[in-house]
This record gives sequence, C-alpha cells and structure tokens, in this order.
Amino acid sequence: MNTNEDTKVPLSEEESYGYDRKILDYIHKAAAHGLYEIRGLGAKRALPHFDDLVLLGSSLSRYPLEGYREKCSTQTILGTRFAKRPIVLDIPITIAGMSFGALSAHAKEALGRAATAAGTSTTTGDGGMTAEERQSSRMLIYQCLPSRYGFNPHDLQSADAIEIVIGQGAKPGGGGLLLGQKINPRVAAMRTLPEGIDQRSACRHPDWTGPDDLAIKIRELREITDWMKPIYVKVGASRTFHDVKLAVASGADVVVVDGMQGGTAATQACFIEHVGIPTLPALRQAVDALEDLGLKGEVQLIISGGIRTGADVAKALAMGADAVSIGQGMLIALGCNAGDYESDGARLSADADYRSLGTRAGFCHHCHTGLCPVGVTTQDPILETRLSAEAGARRATNYLKTLTLELTTMARACGKHNVHHLEREDLAALTVEAAAMARLPLAGTDWTPGTTP
Repeated sequence: MNTNEDTKVPLSEEESYGYDRKILDYIHKAAAHGLYEIRGLGAKRALPHFDDLVLLGSSLSRYPLEGYREKCSTQTILGTRFAKRPIVLDIPITIAGMSFGALSAHAKEALGRAATAAGTSTTTGDGGMTAEERQSSRMLIYQCLPSRYGFNPHDLQSADAIEIVIGQGAKPGGGGLLLGQKINPRVAAMRTLPEGIDQRSACRHPDWTGPDDLAIKIRELREITDWMKPIYVKVGASRTFHDVKLAVASGADVVVVDGMQGGTAATQACFIEHVGIPTLPALRQAVDALEDLGLKGEVQLIISGGIRTGADVAKALAMGADAVSIGQGMLIALGCNAGDYESDGARLSADADYRSLGTRAGFCHHCHTGLCPVGVTTQDPILETRLSAEAGARRATNYLKTLTLELTTMARACGKHNVHHLEREDLAALTVEAAAMARLPLAGTDWTPGTTP
C-alpha cells in the first residue's frame, strides 16, 4: 500500500490540501444551487491576532502596582478635537453598532442597560433608534450608514455622538443584508420598507463620492447638532493608513477601525473570509497614520474586530488604541451559541432548535435566518421571548465588568496607574507574522521583522 511518508496516511485516503472537504462542499453547493453562501458573525479562519502578543509584566526592571491599595484609572474621553461636549466613559470598552432588525428589541434594550451599568456607550446600528434603546442607554452613539434606513434628525439630536459608517471589517466595500424573514411590521416601518422582503443596504453613501464630500457631510452634522456632539468615522480595515488620514482630514473627532475579525448580521461568506485585513495590522496602521499627522491623542482611535477578553483590550490599548468596541462578544454574553435559554425561571435546552438549523450550540452562525434559538438575533415573537432584557443586561454587565477587571489587573502588572499608560514597550510578539504586522519585537529578541536587520 502506498502511503504518505509524512502523515503515514494511505494515498487513497489522503485529503487534498487545495481541495479539502470544505472546498469540495463549497463547490458542490455552488454547482447545485448557483448561489453564494450568506451567514452571520465573523471570520472563522485562523488569523494573526492579539493572542499572538504577550504583555511584559513587571519584575526587577519595572515595579508593579498593588491591586488592593493602588488605583488604576480606566476613565476614557472621546471626541476632544472639535466637539463641545466630548463623551466621558468610565471604561475604554464600548458596545459596537448592531441594528434593531439584526437583533431583537430585547437584545438592544439589554445592551443599553448593560452599557449604562458599566458606564460606557452603546451604538444604534442600521435601521434607526428604538425608544427602548434610547431610554436604557445613558450614552448612545447614533450611526449614519449608507442605507439611511430609519435615519431621523430628531433621533440624531437626541444622541450623544454620531458615527458615520463607511464600512465594516467583515465586509469593507460591501453593503448590508437583512433577509425578509427578519423584516417584521416594526422593522419595516422604521426602515420604510415592505414587510417580509429581503433588504440590501447600499455599499456607499448616496450623497458623496469621496473624502471632500465627507468633509461637507461632517460639517452638516455638526451644524444640526450645534457642534456639541463628537463625530466618529468608522472604516472597515483594508487600506487603513490612508483611510484614517482621510477621515481625520475630513474633520473626524474619533476614528473607528474595524478589522476583518469583526462580525456582521449577514453577508456573503466570501466577504467575511477573504476581504480586508486582520485587526492587528489595521490597528498598527491606524496608529501610524495618527502619529504621522501629529494628531495621536487629539484624534481618538477606537479599534474593533475580534476583541473578546480583557487581555485583548489591554494589548489593543498598549498598541495605541484609545478604546475598543465589541460586538460578537456582547452577543455571546447575551447567550448567543449557548445550549439553553431561560423561560419562567427554568433553563430549557435549545438543542432541537439548533438541529433544525443544521448546527449545534457553539457552532451556530445563522443570525441571518431570524431563527436564533436563544432569542438574540430574531424578530420572531416567540423566539425573542427567550431573551429577557433584564437577564440579558445582567449577563452583559457581568461580561463588561470582567473585561475591566482583567484590563486593570494586567495594567497594574505592567506598573501602570492608568490603563491608557500601557505602551508598545509593554508588548512582545510570539510569531514572526504577528511581530511584522504589529511592528513589535519577537519575544526574547530585539528583532522586529521588516524594520530591523
């Protein structure tokens, strides 16, 4: 019998690298249906990430802080460049924009409550602002997206900041999708759309064609809000260095950069896995752009896309971010991909519902279907009762609290009285790829690939 000498697998059973089971399944489905795959959440492929970095804790050359006696500040101020009323947050962890439509009304309210309890902000997403979200959120960021679905000047004025969305990390250059099964009467009314009909958002804003027009739009938004509210500009990570410079030149107070690990409610799988660049190099390029302009600190930088833990937050701040924004992690905190849900005080299994979608808890990415087994990404009146705003808020608040505790613990270990004092000198990389992308030395060496001999 012929065998592969490296794997000892018979050649008759050896899987092709270029045409493995995943690619075979993709081609067979494409051939059978003539349609591309649509799914939710973010990239599943392995990408260089914050896990490939480590923080250099104190020893003899650095002096750590005592956690029980010495404070470590987490206060974060965003929008100090032009806005008369910057955003003042208790923590540098914000909740990303996720629309009512993509999420249930209960989920949106839960996120607003959690943000308020944690002293941070949440963000509307596409499709407008719900009354529950505004009432539950002490700090609410109002998004202006290419679709302009649900865009309302009165809601704009009631928000605490405005975020102009140019693109998302999961689909830079692409528009959003909301399938008909999620467009119930309320969603349809807010977006001025017919009920039950698939909706595709535009991939670019209808009233400008370039950065000069963006500058005009920012001035319009400042005028309608009397220059009170910070203006964010959000870009999906691709040509990040240039995009950040253009956003700053257009007058942004805050730039939000979303790496390709960022999630989405629904888009083509080919976008999620093959368009954009990872969060790690995107963050480094964004910081480079602000430093090149001499505006680091004057223009704040928020990074998003695959931020999951307090360690991720600490490393992002050390690389130069002023704050992070979390989407997928918040959904998981609400119960996304959990095996059960709460009903009348009891925990009930969701296994049958996952099986009906052809998946199981821990592997589900079927946000686009509106059949979320735990009530997070649905508009179904029965399914959405599986998530109560109160229970979701409690879980999401605990998650934000945990991230903050981890962040301050690691900052203290590096000898910092303020989490914003974390710096690149506190980091080392574990792989050559991460070292080159983040422009950090490989651990145990003084070699930074691509910049030093």
